[in-house]
Amino acid sequence: MMNRLLLTLLAVALIVEEWLWDFLSACGHYLALALGLERIERWLSRCSPGVALIAITVPILLVTPLNLAALWLLLHGLLLQGLVLEIVAKLLGTLLVARVFTLTKPQLLSFAVLAWLYGTITGWLRWAHAKIAETALYRWSRLAKQRVKDRVKTWLKR
Repeated sequence: MMNRLLLTLLAVALIVEEWLWDFLSACGHYLALALGLERIERWLSRCSPGVALIAITVPILLVTPLNLAALWLLLHGLLLQGLVLEIVAKLLGTLLVARVFTLTKPQLLSFAVLAWLYGTITGWLRWAHAKIAETALYRWSRLAKQRVKDRVKTWLKR
């Protein structure tokens, strides 16, 4: 019973993480196109490892004040405002980090510690996916995700 509950919770967490990463990565791409940032993206994709390391820290530095403000709100009893601000900060941070990471992944993975960290995290995710891949919830979520993608593509083609 406990194993089933833990697998279900793991499935939900991975589904949300997967959907958010994919969705926010796509949003970052379209946002960059809308803002005319193609030159900056091309430059980032060809930059040196040192510049890539600096670039990946920028989103973190941008979002940290929002996290601190959310914490301040929570500590002062403004729970709803604090939670909303933290969710916005998390989504914005993930969007920016996902986009910069996508553009600078080869350079970042040239650092041994980042390559090890990336390999470790992706190994855990592969293990977790293998554990939950056969659950009904996960299979259903994959189908639902594909349906949503298909509907969005159809809607965008209009």
